[in-house]
Amino acid sequence: MAGGLLAGLATQTAVEQDLDRQRTERQAVSAQLIEDARDKPSVSAADDDRVWAAVRWRAPDGSTHTGQTKVRPDTPAGTPATVWTDEHGHLTSKPVTHEEAQLQAALAGALAVVITSGAAVGGAFAARASLDRRRMEQWDAAWARADIRRGGKTG
Repeated sequence: MAGGLLAGLATQTAVEQDLDRQRTERQAVSAQLIEDARDKPSVSAADDDRVWAAVRWRAPDGSTHTGQTKVRPDTPAGTPATVWTDEHGHLTSKPVTHEEAQLQAALAGALAVVITSGAAVGGAFAARASLDRRRMEQWDAAWARADIRRGGKTG
């Protein structure tokens, strides 16, 4: 169980550090819609009725990039939009907030505890089953020897 807790704490720390790193590397950039979002189908009901539309933005090195982002379906071309980019200016998802990062890290840590502890308990049960099988084979051999000494009859 102690190993499971250590694995959980290590996982939680690693996930939280990775999400913190993403938050520092990603930046909000002003982009401009280069096409009307009207008549574009919504991807799913979970999209808050937003649709994918093409946008253009400038990377930190000054180069121009285009890509797709979700906008409201009534958004006309030329409307400013905010997109998230990495340090190279490529589109990426919005980073999670500090609170969301803590929750994700805690859940990942708890999952690591369960998996590690489950593996340890499963390994213990497998070892015990193997030892029990071996002990039963030894008992069978001992009873067979005892049966031979009594002339082949034990009862």
